[in-house]
Amino acid sequence: MRKTLFTIGYEGLDPERLRAALQDAGVGLLADVRAVANSRKRGFSKGALRAGLEEAGLDYAHLRVLGTPKAGREAARAHDAALMRRIYCEEVLDTADGGLALDALAEMAGTRPVCLLCFERDPERCHRRVLAERLAARGFAVVDLFG
Repeated sequence: MRKTLFTIGYEGLDPERLRAALQDAGVGLLADVRAVANSRKRGFSKGALRAGLEEAGLDYAHLRVLGTPKAGREAARAHDAALMRRIYCEEVLDTADGGLALDALAEMAGTRPVCLLCFERDPERCHRRVLAERLAARGFAVVDLFG
């Protein structure tokens, strides 16, 4: 049986809708793959997010190493997904630390349903798509949640 990996962007969501989407999908762990787990949006900075998820019976892990470098985030904001992807692969996933972090993520996702979290609603404009593709190559089915 294939394991499922979920992804979600919190753009346009509030914390309650995020938690409901995760619970409805049967997610056990939210893997925050933002380089910087701070947000101007209420409830989405690391501490508040973790607390709200734990209240709902969900686990939280911040996987900072799998976040997008500043130049990649700038490319994403400029709607240049190809540049964002190139920067992300070269500076994160194709490095020794990035490979180890990806292995750790695959191990987590192999034991319970995991959902990758970043900001962008559209997964095609986000580095979580690249992560999902790498895990799909390892046998995971990928489901994008939209809340």
